[in-house]
Amino acid sequence: MSLQFRRNEDGTVTGRNENNGFTVTHADEEEVKRQLFEDAGWEYTPPPPPLPPGHHRFLLVHEEDEGECGFGDERYTGLRARPPEGCVPVDRGCFALECRRPGRTLLDAVAGTVAEIRRAHGVVMNAVRADGRPGEWPDIDAGGEDAAEAVAHLVLTAAHRSRRLGYGRKELVRLLDATGIE
Repeated sequence: MSLQFRRNEDGTVTGRNENNGFTVTHADEEEVKRQLFEDAGWEYTPPPPPLPPGHHRFLLVHEEDEGECGFGDERYTGLRARPPEGCVPVDRGCFALECRRPGRTLLDAVAGTVAEIRRAHGVVMNAVRADGRPGEWPDIDAGGEDAAEAVAHLVLTAAHRSRRLGYGRKELVRLLDATGIE
């Protein structure tokens, strides 16, 4: 099944279920999604309410390339019992934390949370997931939380994979510095 969404020049959004041709246009994007999900027979979950300024919502994940890392793994016992403030442990087929944390930017909030977990529990969270959209690359021109989540995910994944390949912090920092990023 394929659901398509298009933002129109007049500010409305049009959604279409490609399987049966059902089409709806509305000024409220969430109403378009709700009607399309209903038509497709899927459960619609409205977006969560906005967070206060300076707070960010993200899903931190700990995955292993090989082996088990299920939610009940003993490595996460302390983290399940005492997660960082603003984070709730969840089972996503692996250990994950749904977080609502303060930070100047989303990347600051993610970095602070990852460091706190590593210091307190010895676990390095190695991926960030945009809610319900793992692997999706956002419209980079739009910026915002989705784009920041994608960057945080890529950086954490690169750090995790680099470590497995024998690269250390110096090599990663050198590579970042070589890009001229400020």
